[in-house]
Amino acid sequence: MKYSLKTIGMILFILSIDLFYSCKKAEENTVNLTNGKTTAVFNSNKTYGTMTDQDGNVYKTISLGTQTWMAENLRTTKYRNGEAILEGTANSAWSIIGTSSFCNYNNTENNDTIATFGRLYNWSAVSDSRNIAPSGWHLPTDAEWSTLITFLGDVSVDGGKLKELNLLHWATPNLGADNSTGFTALPSGERDNDGTFTGLGYLATWWSSSEYKGYGMYRYVYYEGPGEGVNFTFKGIGMAVRCVKDL
Repeated sequence: MKYSLKTIGMILFILSIDLFYSCKKAEENTVNLTNGKTTAVFNSNKTYGTMTDQDGNVYKTISLGTQTWMAENLRTTKYRNGEAILEGTANSAWSIIGTSSFCNYNNTENNDTIATFGRLYNWSAVSDSRNIAPSGWHLPTDAEWSTLITFLGDVSVDGGKLKELNLLHWATPNLGADNSTGFTALPSGERDNDGTFTGLGYLATWWSSSEYKGYGMYRYVYYEGPGEGVNFTFKGIGMAVRCVKDL
């Protein structure tokens, strides 16, 4: 069967258009796979800002008093200079002291779960000089956490003001939760020194950049209480990160 030059030209044009949109769709799917879609329930009465990390992940931010905080947990896989953070999946790799590592809870590869709960980082990763925080942001000191807690007021219920409101992600009873701040704390759990995952649904922990007698300091909220707490622990633990904006 013979085709005229006009017909051949039309066929090639159609094929080129189809190829263009196929490539564009593939590119869009790649972006969606990279970033995932969070299922967190934010405070619809609050006005959120946004920020972007070095991986291209976009986060909500919330202004509280004199500070601006991330309203989602960090999930970057790179330092600010673009160098990769080592992913520690195997328990044996995670337990190596001094190695900067991140992981996903239970090593999940579900991008929506990662977008919702963020990633877990050990102390070596959060304290690395290459800087885990995006440009214009930093890992909060314990003093900066204290500034937030002072702004919240009553320390007996301050954790409830931070926690996501409902039982979609938190285990019952999620006492005191009202997310009145818009901070939207989620129970992302943690990873112990030996690589064991624990606390998903029950516990939210975030590193600070402060130390106490050689241990890393952190803040936490819990499903069975409306308060918030401060503690210190081994630096091999994997915890979530919330960054605060530079002043």
